[in-house]
Amino acid sequence: MKTNSYAVQNANTPLAPFNIQRRAPGAHDVEIKIEFCGVCHTDVHIARNEWHGTTYPCVPGHEIVGRVVRVGAQVKKFKEGDLAGVGCLVDSCRTCANCKDDLEQFCEASPTFTYNAPDKHSGGMTYGGYSERVVVDEAFVLHIMKNLNLAAAAPLLCAGITTYSPLRHYKVGKGQKVGVVGLGGLGHMGVKLAKAFGAHVVVFTTSPNKVKDALRLGADEVVNSKIEAEMKKHLNSFHFILDTVAAQHDINAYLLLLKRDGTLTQVGVPAEPLAVNVGSLIFGRRNFSGSLIGGIKETQEMLDFCGQHNITSDIELIPIQKINEAYERLVKSDVKYRFVIDMATLPAAV
Repeated sequence: MKTNSYAVQNANTPLAPFNIQRRAPGAHDVEIKIEFCGVCHTDVHIARNEWHGTTYPCVPGHEIVGRVVRVGAQVKKFKEGDLAGVGCLVDSCRTCANCKDDLEQFCEASPTFTYNAPDKHSGGMTYGGYSERVVVDEAFVLHIMKNLNLAAAAPLLCAGITTYSPLRHYKVGKGQKVGVVGLGGLGHMGVKLAKAFGAHVVVFTTSPNKVKDALRLGADEVVNSKIEAEMKKHLNSFHFILDTVAAQHDINAYLLLLKRDGTLTQVGVPAEPLAVNVGSLIFGRRNFSGSLIGGIKETQEMLDFCGQHNITSDIELIPIQKINEAYERLVKSDVKYRFVIDMATLPAAV
């Protein structure tokens, strides 16, 4: 099917209108008319080949929400008219140990990401959500509760699950003190979710102008991490810290804030390796870990949890014609807290 989209043709050109081909739905496929697509910082990295693995043309977008318009003959979980979402994954081998454990993001044969990944159906590359429609195997399509604002729910498909998964894995809950480092697209979701789990939430930021917003989002305390005296007040006191910062920073300053057996999980991806002083781990038997999105089962669990607690992202809705401007603003952290594209603006642009 000929499908309108926005694509980037090389690392130095802006996103622009482009026609792609989508497959017709097979027996197990769901076709979704995309209504909204979130803009993740990963989109910028890949569009600009900053991670050195982009195949062009590239259609970014892995925070996809819309409505089912067609289903294959064998589809059981979805019907025409359903609200549906697609996150970072559209397939995996389904047979390795990780896939069998519902951790498809760690597929040993490599998961099929929503864009810029080899596509077994077309023989080319997968194309993402900056487009009018997408066709995905029902096993990788997600239900979205009707009570959620659909546009604001789009970032849950990446920012939501990226922060939910480690919080759930390390059993964050009532009676625990939890830190969130950075208050951006990931951090603001971490605050909302940790608070919903019942934790006492402390936000660490280097921006004094974010204090009021952190408290509005649910933080119980806000610490300016540049002020040593403020950091010292929290030594050896955290059960869990979620670090969302993708820039160089002193990770050891946060490791020292953990209680004995506490865990700091990194979800932001700095361009250069972080320098870890192993003494920060050894003295206190502290843990430093990483986490990557979540599997399909856990992503559905997260969406259901957000539906039950009416949790969505704080967004700025944009027409697709402003996507290149949005990329520039995103690089400058000039968004509260996630751009979402209104895909109804796409047909007029192409």
